[in-house]
Amino acid sequence: MVRTLDNPFRPGAGHRPPYLAGREAEILEFRRLIAQHVILENLVLTGLRGVGKTVLLDTLRPIATENGWLWVGTDLSESTGVSEASLATRILTDLASVTAAFVVANKEATMIGFAKRQPSVRHHIDFATLRTVFESTPGLTSDKIKQVLEVVWRLVRVHGKRGIIFAYDEAQTLADRAEQSQYPLSVLLEVFQSIQKKEVPFMLVLTGLPTLFPKLVEARTFAERMFRVLFLNRLTPQESRDAILKPITVARCPVTFSPRAVTQVIDLSGGYPYFIQYICRDLFEAYIHQIDTGTRPSVPVDEILRKLDSDFFQGRWARATDRQRELLEVVAQLGDPDGEFTVQEIVERSRKALEKGFSPSHASQMLASLSENGLVYKNRHGRYSLAVPLLGQFIRRQIAQRDPRR
Repeated sequence: MVRTLDNPFRPGAGHRPPYLAGREAEILEFRRLIAQHVILENLVLTGLRGVGKTVLLDTLRPIATENGWLWVGTDLSESTGVSEASLATRILTDLASVTAAFVVANKEATMIGFAKRQPSVRHHIDFATLRTVFESTPGLTSDKIKQVLEVVWRLVRVHGKRGIIFAYDEAQTLADRAEQSQYPLSVLLEVFQSIQKKEVPFMLVLTGLPTLFPKLVEARTFAERMFRVLFLNRLTPQESRDAILKPITVARCPVTFSPRAVTQVIDLSGGYPYFIQYICRDLFEAYIHQIDTGTRPSVPVDEILRKLDSDFFQGRWARATDRQRELLEVVAQLGDPDGEFTVQEIVERSRKALEKGFSPSHASQMLASLSENGLVYKNRHGRYSLAVPLLGQFIRRQIAQRDPRR
């Protein structure tokens, strides 16, 4: 009977856990933002992978719709940021997902800005219609997008909606490409700043890695005043306990974890929601197996860590060259491998730990390469951090396996 129990834990990319722990303050702040009559602040949700940015974004959507907002958006891909035209297509496609449900008569369509059609004909405001407005507007890509948004707002207002939230995940993939004379990120910021100045209630909600907000400010300096930035941190010990135990309670499972096991999970996971789900899923299965075989339940720490290293870390570790790995090993041997560090700290530590240490210029170059590979990021104060949660502990395990004395 124990073996037939459904596992209540759901690790995965963006999968909503059975219980969302520790995000009450962020949800309250979002409620404040959607209460704005004139959009003065947009929202950026940022943090390392595994802190639950996508899950929180999905949690905010029903809150917005319950308060009269329409919600559009998707995961951004590299292709969206290739050109300004690609960005425009993305926005029009997302808009069409909600405007296609609206049907307007010819007279109403003419009043809100669409081209005149046959009399007595009713129109669906689909992608083709939005594209027609876009193509018929003179000017730059930004001018065309603004016109579409203003026309859509007149339509949305007629139907009694408060506004539209444009929610984009993985927004750090957007980037200007000056060498190609393409500025999709700048266009996005300029368009929304412009229409919000006209009191059009369209709000941006962007989520991404910690590199996101510096990129926004670099593209347009006014972005610093345009966004409310919420950095999602790891959960506190109490929040972690809730994330571990409440899914079991909600599912009414006869199997639960001992206080000692809960403490071990908190230590192993570092308080990161994804790792809590990952470890608890394996621990739950292990408990069932142990109970079925008459073994006293315990936490198989080594087995869980080996599986976690294989599933989560090894692929990322493989992206680094041998010399880059040496630099990351130096970082992992600093006081707090998951904290911030500087080029100078790397240089000084490398002279003690390696036969061939790093010069400041070499370390800076390698950190830039590691940032492009998604292993390191630089914050706005010129300090660096590992971009993958618990990567420092993984590196320490690699060092220990190679040389137990270290």
